[in-house]
Amino acid sequence: MRSFLFTALAIVTTMVASAQDQDKSKRPSPPATVTQALAGGTEVTINYSQPSVKGRTIGKDLEPKAGEVWRTGANEATTFEVTKDVKIEGKTLPAGKYSLFSIAGTNEWTIIFNKTWNQWGAYKYKQDEDALRVKVKPGKAAQFAEKMTFTIDEKGTVTIWWGNLQVPFKVQG
Repeated sequence: MRSFLFTALAIVTTMVASAQDQDKSKRPSPPATVTQALAGGTEVTINYSQPSVKGRTIGKDLEPKAGEVWRTGANEATTFEVTKDVKIEGKTLPAGKYSLFSIAGTNEWTIIFNKTWNQWGAYKYKQDEDALRVKVKPGKAAQFAEKMTFTIDEKGTVTIWWGNLQVPFKVQG
């Protein structure tokens, strides 16, 4: 019996280690990174996983659901990193690395920068760890985006594109 338990434990340990070392690019929601240097020399980097619409309806059979905290991506929480202090929609965010969450709404979204950047999804999200929250206006995208994508332009506009949705917010630094 003891050797059976030892063998079972060894198999489970191997499976867990293998799952942790998996090639993330082969996930259904693969990882992506976008980096942009702003005019003031600040570098902005966003690391995220790209969920796909796959014929589903965003907000109904697919996150983000209105009024709920969402990891703004898939898998691990999306991270947002700035090399210098910046202003997000006019509010100060110190240099550093944050998890990026959002709360969707029809006419307004809340973009959340949380101090606990290394977390899975929104399962352990704690509002008291928020460094900053800003309100922004979503819009209709000119072109459908099957995979959720972040862009950052040279002027510091970060935009979340997904389905027919675009959610921009301004970073100055």
